[in-house]
Amino acid sequence: MGDDPDALPPSNPNPARSGSGVILALVALALILAIGFFYLTNDRRGDSRADKVTRAADSADQMVIGVGDAARDAAHDLRNHN
Repeated sequence: MGDDPDALPPSNPNPARSGSGVILALVALALILAIGFFYLTNDRRGDSRADKVTRAADSADQMVIGVGDAARDAAHDLRNHN
């Protein structure tokens, strides 16, 4: 292993980093869609069905924020681990 000075060190690709970028992009896209949906349905506040949909979109928005925070924390842990 260390006997050949011309040997290249073993490669250590980190697939988790590229995966976390994809996760962050999906989280951002979901957040943008949830916010857009909220604003599109916001003008129909008198309609009870629109209120239910808005609450569901807000709930989804909060979930997306939680997933984004978790992905950010995981990326931060990966950076600090290496």
